[in-house]
Amino acid sequence: MIRHRHTRIVATLGPASRGADRVLELARSGVDVFRLNFSHGAHQDHADALADVRLAESAIGRPLAALADLQGPKFRLGRFRDGGIAIAAGHALRLDLDTAPGDERRVELPHPEVFRILRPGVFVVLDDGKTRLVVRRSGPGFADCEVVAGERLSNNKGLAIPGVTIPVPALTDKDRADLDFALRIGVDWVALSFVQHPADMADLRRLVNGRAAILAKIEKPAGLANLEAILDASDGVMVARGDLGVELAPEEVPVAQKTIVRAARRRGIPVIIATQMLESMTTSPSPTRAEASDVANGVYEGADALMLSAETASGLWPREAVTIMDAIIRRVEADPSWPDLMRAEHGEDADEDVDALIAAATRAAQARSTACLVAYTNSGATARRVARERPIHPVLAITHETRVARALGLVWGLEPRVAEQPRDIEEMTDGAARMAADLGLAAPGARVLIVAGPPKGAPGAANLLRITHAPRSRGT
Repeated sequence: MIRHRHTRIVATLGPASRGADRVLELARSGVDVFRLNFSHGAHQDHADALADVRLAESAIGRPLAALADLQGPKFRLGRFRDGGIAIAAGHALRLDLDTAPGDERRVELPHPEVFRILRPGVFVVLDDGKTRLVVRRSGPGFADCEVVAGERLSNNKGLAIPGVTIPVPALTDKDRADLDFALRIGVDWVALSFVQHPADMADLRRLVNGRAAILAKIEKPAGLANLEAILDASDGVMVARGDLGVELAPEEVPVAQKTIVRAARRRGIPVIIATQMLESMTTSPSPTRAEASDVANGVYEGADALMLSAETASGLWPREAVTIMDAIIRRVEADPSWPDLMRAEHGEDADEDVDALIAAATRAAQARSTACLVAYTNSGATARRVARERPIHPVLAITHETRVARALGLVWGLEPRVAEQPRDIEEMTDGAARMAADLGLAAPGARVLIVAGPPKGAPGAANLLRITHAPRSRGT
């Protein structure tokens, strides 16, 4: 199964999309990467979901990536006696460490570290911005607050304190246990939430130890301030607009998105735009026009992937959400102005010989006689370098490592496939031409450009550009 689009789709699995049949349906509808959200669900739920992804992968005949999204230091309220309370501006509410169920006057906030930084005048944002409090009085283990905006608070709602750095590690004890489990079941990517410093990613890389690619979620102002250094320590990045939108003013979020996408594209690492892409489709079979434009803008920016969260995890229309996102992406990529608008976001060319060779290959591929590019890759680095140039022609990424092929499923424009390591350059050339023809990426006799290193060379050390032609008949 070939994806006739360049921008990839990430879908979150949850109660609305679990089960082998549903996962296969989503894969056939266009999902390239399945997200396992470790903020919810038991370990066995995620193990079962990943098993379903592997079954779907076998059924459709293309690699599918699995992304484990670690919760990070998420702060939440406790529970209310009746499940929730009605509130209004001026309502007084105490946050404290008492484990008793909450009521109209008080509720548990089971995070002692938060009380250490709460001071009068500090704003507290709850439930993704739907409720705002201001601290009027505070002390050890409590904060008396006044409601500034909001109508209702219910159990376990998330909490943020804009503009304040809470001194907690990015990897909690829960995250470490979840990470160990995710690596044991064989995920391809690990995303770390609330990354604020490059050291957060360095810790994650040390724990992962090469068993998966690592991705930084930018959700805090400190993460934006340290963006360049964080990306240098990461294999990919997510524009996590939900929590970022809580921490920043609304007008700042689009600018932050552009900044993160551009920085990732300069480096040639995949970037995901996430949160509320088609949010209304959690309950409606069609998106709003604004949501369709939001998806389209992500494609015009040249993001590697767009992500569905509640739309596929808990929504009423998971398959339809994927189908509509796929249709929007295809339509934008059919726009004659799309290549120029997307390439306007491209960073400067690197000075390395490898990048110069790959840039030359993508320029050569613009000739009408060229059907596709083929990147032979051991670690995935060569294929990612090709994708960095955003060639409009299909890019077949061939590797002998299944793990590498799956991880490349997140990368813009790549069609990753697994094949045996070629013994010499001639076998490499013939194999590339045959596979391109068999997959329908190159018509008989069409030109195929191959970028590779020596068959057993160092990872990413592309030093070969070769031109061949698709066979005119099978076996020739």
